[in-house]
Amino acid sequence: MQPDEEFMRKALDMAKHAKGRTSPNPMVGAVIVQDGHIVAAGWHREAGTPHAEIHALRMAGELARDAVLYVTMEPCAHYGRTGPCAKAVVEAGIRRVVVAMQDPNPLVAGRGLAILREAGIQVECGVLEPEAQRLNEVFLKWITTGMPFVTMKTAMTLDGKIATAAGDSQWITNEASRRRVHEWRDTQDGILVGIHTVLKDNPSLTTRLQNRKGKNPTRIVLDSRGRTPLDSKVVTDGQAKTIVAVTACAPRENVGALQAAGADVLVAGDGPQVDLQELLRQLGKREICSLFVEGGAQVNFSFLQAGLVDKFHAFIAPKIVGGREALSPVGGEGIRKLSDAVELTELEMESLEGDILISGYVKHGK
Repeated sequence: MQPDEEFMRKALDMAKHAKGRTSPNPMVGAVIVQDGHIVAAGWHREAGTPHAEIHALRMAGELARDAVLYVTMEPCAHYGRTGPCAKAVVEAGIRRVVVAMQDPNPLVAGRGLAILREAGIQVECGVLEPEAQRLNEVFLKWITTGMPFVTMKTAMTLDGKIATAAGDSQWITNEASRRRVHEWRDTQDGILVGIHTVLKDNPSLTTRLQNRKGKNPTRIVLDSRGRTPLDSKVVTDGQAKTIVAVTACAPRENVGALQAAGADVLVAGDGPQVDLQELLRQLGKREICSLFVEGGAQVNFSFLQAGLVDKFHAFIAPKIVGGREALSPVGGEGIRKLSDAVELTELEMESLEGDILISGYVKHGK
């Protein structure tokens, strides 16, 4: 098992090269081993391009015959944007396949492994499975629920404020923390804020990285009545697609004006506020598999109250501002009983040039 784990870690490392680039597909890495030595490796670059196994097989050529293939997810068995990898593995003469995890996609779900076994190939499944599942937490959430994996980011002072009582909020965190946020944006399919953030700050919500161009996620504005200004950056800058989420109560003239200006207007619910469950379902259908929530206090509370947050990042700056009227990261009505508080698990802590970053997964189903 030890050599299997060693080579599977290599495959997992290969898969990470495409972080944030394969949606709606998973990140997959593959290595081919002959006589205890890696002779080829590959990873899935982006949807619609060859899968990891194909890259590795092409690199190996004849060296693939009677070799061992290590792959982080079950080879596909269906014709989609590309052909079935399981058949290509059989045709290459691979004698043994070690897989980290079965593909939960209903179009695969064990069929790829069955093709390999029927061809007489020895198959092992489950090597470093927890690591493979964590690597593809976004894909697993989307493919099994049809909804994006939601990550929430907040930034606050040491006394828990996201702005002063006068509304000054730039900048609470330091440059290193802000750089990390842009690195995260680079891996996300969508980024969401509320209408008040757009009205107050007029943000671009794009990815800005040093020395390289980042990927701009689709911008989503929670705006029940369609009040997003037609001259706001998210409407006019052309840097990324913008979705304005409204309800059926939004005035037709507002909706029409936004659409004429180039925004994509999405109707989610018929009440006074956007139905977040419906919104996420619709975003999932549009293959937005990961969603980065950078909202204000009310938006954050709404997502947490609805149980829609999967992962939480909190930046804490070593500053104190005080003020009874100064907002905290989570507003709304709040939770009345501590026993009902939102809990985080698998906590990690990091120092970023003085700021503290605490990250964890939201605990569901108490």
